[in-house]
Formats: sequence, structure tokens, C-alpha cells
Amino acid sequence: MRPLDLLLYAAVCLIWALNLIVSRVLFSEFGVAPIFYAAARFLIVAAILSPLLRPLPQPLLPILGIGFLMGACHFGLMFLGLSHATSSSVSIVLQTAIPITALLSVLLLGERVSLARGAGIALALGGVILVMWDGEGASVSLGLAFAFVSAIAISLGQVLLKRYGAIKPLTMQAWIAFVSAPPMLAYSLLAETTPVTSSLGAGWPFFAALAFSVVAVTLLATTLYLGILQRYPASVVAPLGLMMPLMTVLMGILLLGEGFDLRMAVGGIIALVGLVLVLRQQAPRDAEQPREMT
Repeated sequence: MRPLDLLLYAAVCLIWALNLIVSRVLFSEFGVAPIFYAAARFLIVAAILSPLLRPLPQPLLPILGIGFLMGACHFGLMFLGLSHATSSSVSIVLQTAIPITALLSVLLLGERVSLARGAGIALALGGVILVMWDGEGASVSLGLAFAFVSAIAISLGQVLLKRYGAIKPLTMQAWIAFVSAPPMLAYSLLAETTPVTSSLGAGWPFFAALAFSVVAVTLLATTLYLGILQRYPASVVAPLGLMMPLMTVLMGILLLGEGFDLRMAVGGIIALVGLVLVLRQQAPRDAEQPREMT
């Protein structure tokens, strides 16, 4: 991966991590309904990017399926998981998206995962789990089942997007939002308790967080990520995303006063070693100059 793209990906992970901290505070301190918050985000993005829905991509059906997987399915199931299980255990289960993506990239894209890269993925995943593991809430539950299916959804969506071929990242964002907003809004209104009242009642924190989520997270960070995903093998891009939970833990310590111990330090070092190994072990075709987006 080119140094500039790696730096951009690190910035993307930092924005995603900060968004997780902001969302955690929004839901726990201000009582905002999580799925309504996600639905509002998708509605605004769909409205902003609606001109990009034309001309229709061909074929259209795969884009609709990919958008549903990466949007409503991933986020909806993740939030359902958080409503039935602890955040730490859900976070751990979500990291299974890394090996799932690597496996699907081999099966569906014909990518090669060398022994060294596989070892790097295993080290990175193990290190992150060690950092986040608190020994509590680890039993199998409905919430963790939701989280596992959420991980499968985002993994499958990413791999299918690579197989689909080149599509402008902002156009893909428009379709993800367009496909995801209606089912998430419908679920929120049916299943969440007074989602509109509780969200609007939070006042300016809700609107500030929503603006950050739309502009920084969706239009900037996720759009950059989709471009990087199309330029590099999924088996390289996915494990590097482990930078995000590591950054989240670090910001939790610095901004929220969360604890830090030897286990977390050792896990962080192991994860970083794994990420370096993934970067160093690139197959010859992975090292080619990345193609330009169309």
C-alpha cells in the first residue's frame, strides 16, 4: 500500500474511532435512540447525494444488495447486538469480520493470502481481542449472534463490491444510504421507544453528532475507505482496519478516563506487529501501482 493511502486509511480509522466515542456518549448520556440516529444519518446522506443515483449503475440489482449489506444489515444488526450484549463482547465478535473477509476474498475473488500474511492477520486479530477482552459478558447470547451476522454482512458486502468492479465511492455511498434509510427508519419507529422525541430532546449534542456523522464519517472517511478498498486486495485492507478499535481504546483512555493495564499494552504491541507483517507481505500483484478510480 502506498504511504499516502496508508496515511489516509489511518485518518479514516481515527475518524471512525472518534465517531464510536461520540456515539457511545450520545446513547449512554443523552438517551438518543441508536437505530433512529443511524436512520437519520442515512436519510440526510441520501438527500445530499441523491443526484448521484442517476444514471443507474448497470447491473443495478447487485448494487442494491451490496448497499443493504453494508448499510442497513451491518448497522442494524450491530445495534441490535448492542441492545442484547455488552459493548466489549460485541466489539470482540465484530472483529471476526477480518478473517471472514480474508476467506471470502480467496473464495470469491481469487486473492492469494500467503502464510506470512495469514500469520499477520492472526496476530493483529489476537492482539485486538486481547486489548478489548475484559473477561465479562463473553457467553454466547442473542446479541452476540446478531453481532456475528453483522460481521458477515459487512465482510460479504465489501468482497461483493470488489467483485462488482469500479464504481465511484460517493455514488456507492448514495446507494448505501438510499437502500438503508427506509428499513432502518421503519424498524426504529416500530421497535424503539419514542425515538424521535428522545433524540430531539437531547438538543444540540444530537444535531452536532449527526452533522459529524454525516460530513466527517460518511461523506469523508467512508468515501475514502471505499476508494482504498477498490484499489487494494480485500485481504490487505480488512486487517488494517484493526487500527480503528485500537484507536478507540486509546481515545477511551485519554478522553473518557477508561482504564489501561499490562494486558492492553501487550495486546496493542501484538496487534501492531501483525499489522506491520500484513503490510510487508504483499503478493507481487498487490504491489502494483493502484489503478485510478473511474
